[in-house]
Amino acid sequence: MTDKKKILVIQKVHGKGMDLIENHPNFEADITEDLSIENLKSKIVDCDAVAIRIAKLPAEVINLSKKLKIISRHGVGYDNIDLKSVKEKNIKIAITANANAVTVAEHVMNVLLNIAKRNDLYDKTVREGNFQDRTKLPKKLEIWKKNFLIAGFGRIGRALIKRCLGFEMNVFVFDPYVDSATIESFGGKKVESLEETVKSMDVISLHMPLTDKTKNLINFDLLKTMKKNCILINAARGGIIHETDLDRALNEDLIFGAAIDVFEKEPPDNNNPLLKNNKVFLSPHTAAFTEECMMRMGIETIQNIIDFFENKIEKSKIVKF
Repeated sequence: MTDKKKILVIQKVHGKGMDLIENHPNFEADITEDLSIENLKSKIVDCDAVAIRIAKLPAEVINLSKKLKIISRHGVGYDNIDLKSVKEKNIKIAITANANAVTVAEHVMNVLLNIAKRNDLYDKTVREGNFQDRTKLPKKLEIWKKNFLIAGFGRIGRALIKRCLGFEMNVFVFDPYVDSATIESFGGKKVESLEETVKSMDVISLHMPLTDKTKNLINFDLLKTMKKNCILINAARGGIIHETDLDRALNEDLIFGAAIDVFEKEPPDNNNPLLKNNKVFLSPHTAAFTEECMMRMGIETIQNIIDFFENKIEKSKIVKF
């Protein structure tokens, strides 16, 4: 009888995903909710695979692994994993490439409409008994025929463009790695310069990884060139937007508003100025948190591990670095 492969599940995924392990004769789960480094050090030694959500996997943990072959991310980002040690030990990283694109795209449209239509302010006005002041309220914005920039044209960007076009928006795409023909086939227009393009955009939505090149990409120098009615959205990775610079730009009315789902430090410090800025819509890294998406992500996270050991995983799900 073949020994079962041990999957270390760091924070349990959706039950449908856990069922895949329980019902498979060749795999077993070791579940831990303790995210401390010392606990992970002890747990990782004899596991064959790791399923991970938001916990950190630094080099000091990864280097203790003796059998680890694959780390399967519950999501598409992998900045919580030390890539140098993973590469040195020839460990593969898989992502849930198919699970969350529609969900995040819906989140972007939700926060865009919330900001443009000033939903929170209008709702508050009625609840506080100030219905009669409705004509004194600041006006809303339409998004019809407005210019929308998608920065990063992977699966999420491609799901998002369909929703933007449904609102009859003019969609521009900045992604050095995607050709014009592909972008045009989705109904968008490729742009070559981010710095020049942001000057004429009404909405900018970020969908790129955090790298040395993208860290603090959106800083005050860029923010001050944007239109005063521009809405900036980040549901990608914290650190792409310089948070203090964004706070300053909002306070100086350089842009209309922002929506931030991801932070440079999570959870953000209590003294993060964005927490007190009412021109930014905040959410706790939950753009993908729908019941349907959590189920898909849980299933895909575990299925990626099973498929890897059965030599049938899609190549596009394995991170190249």
